[in-house]
Amino acid sequence: MTLGSTPLRPTVWWAHISSANDRLVRLLNEEELARNTRFRLQTDRDRHLLGRALARTALAERTGVPASEVAFELRCRSCEDKARTGADGGDPSPHGKPVPVGPATGWEISISHSGEWVVQGVPVGVDVERVSEARDLDGLAAYTLAESEARAWRALPEDDRSEAFFGYWARKEALLKATGLGLSGGLRRVSVTPPSDRARLVAWEGGGAPGTAWLTDLERDPGYRSALAVLTDRPVEPTVHPAERTAALLRG
Repeated sequence: MTLGSTPLRPTVWWAHISSANDRLVRLLNEEELARNTRFRLQTDRDRHLLGRALARTALAERTGVPASEVAFELRCRSCEDKARTGADGGDPSPHGKPVPVGPATGWEISISHSGEWVVQGVPVGVDVERVSEARDLDGLAAYTLAESEARAWRALPEDDRSEAFFGYWARKEALLKATGLGLSGGLRRVSVTPPSDRARLVAWEGGGAPGTAWLTDLERDPGYRSALAVLTDRPVEPTVHPAERTAALLRG
């Protein structure tokens, strides 16, 4: 078997919001703790806490070091690209994709949370979206969907549009996270197959396009859409841990 045919095996951890508890607060650094306390709603605090705590415990398991020794830097590829070209702009405060440093240097993570679920993967771009009927989907579609996607989406029966829209969103954001661009990379620049078809990157306008990308949907409860992206031309065989396995990891 050649290296190019050796499967990559990223790990995905699902966590339910019920796993959040005060004991996990000890895993947050001062900056993360300050941000956590600024959230007005308890559910937002719980999702943020779970995402950070899970990232540290999952990487600690991979690297064999205590979770307290796992550290991150926030890096925004979009702002870094602007800085390299001498362009002004960008948020001066720390933001962007968490990049492991210290004992976990060399690993990559992606964190997403929506509704009652948090998902974290190593090394991937991952996203989960709660399907919402109450949001202005026509308005969202205008700056989210590429022209070909918008035509296919508007051709759907009205009752199917909400789930399909968030299926598009999850696939596109997973890809943008994998590249390190995040939403600042522009959702409309990324075109993917319709959510009823097998997940695949169709087109990428402008800079930042990955050379190759593997994309798939992740199964989640009804009312959610989720996707996993890996920037590789090799086969991918992800391991997906259910919430019960993640709860055990966090308790440990």
